Amino acid sequence: MDTTRHISLFELQQRIGNTLRLNRELQDVWVLAELSDVRVNGGHCYMELVEKDASGVTRAKVRAMIWSSRFSVLRRKFRDETGREIESGLKVLLLASVTHHNLYGLSVTVSDIDSSYTLGEMERVRREILDRLAREGVLDANKRRELTEVPRTVAVISAPGAAGYGDFMNQIRSESDGFVLYTVLFPAVMQGANTAPSVLAALDLVEQTIDVWDCVVIIRGGGATTDLNGFDNYELARRVATFGIPVIVGIGHERDRTVLDEIAGVRCKTPTAVAAFLVDRLREAYSRITTLVTRIGHYGADALRGERGRLANAEAMIPLMAKTRLAAASGELERLCRCVCDSAGRRVQRADSMLDRIDLAVCRAAGSLTEKEELRLRRIGDMVRVLSPENTLRRGYSITRLNGAAVKDAAVLRPGDLLETIMAGGIVRSEVIAPADIDAGGEAIER
Repeated sequence: MDTTRHISLFELQQRIGNTLRLNRELQDVWVLAELSDVRVNGGHCYMELVEKDASGVTRAKVRAMIWSSRFSVLRRKFRDETGREIESGLKVLLLASVTHHNLYGLSVTVSDIDSSYTLGEMERVRREILDRLAREGVLDANKRRELTEVPRTVAVISAPGAAGYGDFMNQIRSESDGFVLYTVLFPAVMQGANTAPSVLAALDLVEQTIDVWDCVVIIRGGGATTDLNGFDNYELARRVATFGIPVIVGIGHERDRTVLDEIAGVRCKTPTAVAAFLVDRLREAYSRITTLVTRIGHYGADALRGERGRLANAEAMIPLMAKTRLAAASGELERLCRCVCDSAGRRVQRADSMLDRIDLAVCRAAGSLTEKEELRLRRIGDMVRVLSPENTLRRGYSITRLNGAAVKDAAVLRPGDLLETIMAGGIVRSEVIAPADIDAGGEAIER
């Protein structure tokens, strides 16, 4: 082998770069690919172009970039036409040229993007799931569940030993400020085809003791965008949306978005952000309580000071008020005395006047009654005179007496009885010689 003929590594890289740049089939070529790991730095946009097979396995990947001079134009155009940012998960048709750098190797420079291929397959699936949940009326169901102000018991769904779960627990322990969060791990597979069934099974276990928990946390650390496909699942999304208590998710990095991020009650960008959210909620509750306690103390002290001042003022005013009240009462008493005297005098005058009227009325009534009684007595006297025995005798009647008693029935007479008959002109004495005969009319017949 002839080793004297050789080239430097730099020359080799130059030859590769020249070959690629001179190959027209590798310049300004429309390429269909999915964007992954999109990030902007210094105005330039860096990303990976990914192609997957039917099962979701990545079969091709290459680094790509859009230089700042072109990126600002493409970004504005893409956003105006699609309403979306250039971000991971989109399947796009882009105009690319292959380049080669001596230090950084093979890459692709993007100069244009066809907006008709804006949505990648992952995003299309997410849109379909979200649209279906919206039609079923449960898209925002979990968002409407109110998270308690002081969440203390947390059911955590994550992979045991995973970095995301470790970060979550470390954040709680290091940043808790003495607050205690009671967490229980419900293990689940957080990557691959078993993600959705495993998380659903963990939710079933949580639901069996749902009254114990204030919320459910679903967390997974960062990774490739394709690693999060398991969270874009309709059954899992619907279960989370309709779950009986608030669900908090922290999946991947800040730039990663899954269906669960859209329908969960609370979305945090990372597992540590979920821990910070819970601790901050406890801290805010404690701060509110501390503030209220302080305010109550201040209000109580202010109230006591105010009441002491009122008591002092009242104490100082009591003697003056007593004198004032006594003077007022004395004046009122004098006025009442005058009123009583005046009223008594008027009452006496009215009584005297009434007595005079009564006296006059009595005299008049007595005179009238006397006249009436005198008239009645005269009438009675006249009747007595008319009905007196003397007048009766003068009219031809007589009175027969036996032993001084008037004889009213002839049947009581017996022979030998001595009778005395009184008449107007004198008295006749007679003796009964035989029993009296009574005629049919009851009259006695003398013999």
